Amino acid sequence: MKMVVAIIRPEKFDGVKAALAEKGIVGMTVTEVKGRGEQKGISLQFRGRSVPVDLIPKIKLEMVVDDPEVETVVATVRAHGRTGKFGDGRIIVMPVEAIAKVRTDETEVSGP
Repeated sequence: MKMVVAIIRPEKFDGVKAALAEKGIVGMTVTEVKGRGEQKGISLQFRGRSVPVDLIPKIKLEMVVDDPEVETVVATVRAHGRTGKFGDGRIIVMPVEAIAKVRTDETEVSGP
């Protein structure tokens, strides 16, 4: 199992979520976050003045999927989360050792 963490633009979230659902990926944790990267912030107009905004709002998606589904998730997020401009986000894939359910005390161990 792997955890896929995707940081995307807020305006792309609905399209990414719908595309993942079409592929059968429905379980995810969604968090509103702020960050900065190559985009290096933006300038907004406020009361007639330009105000620099250093941290840009983003959406963070976290999904735990089986190993064969990782490429599908990554490809889907790339295809539906891309604008082609700086600030489109990042996708991080990490190994998951185990998943434990709170309600049922079940534990699923990953790997051989």
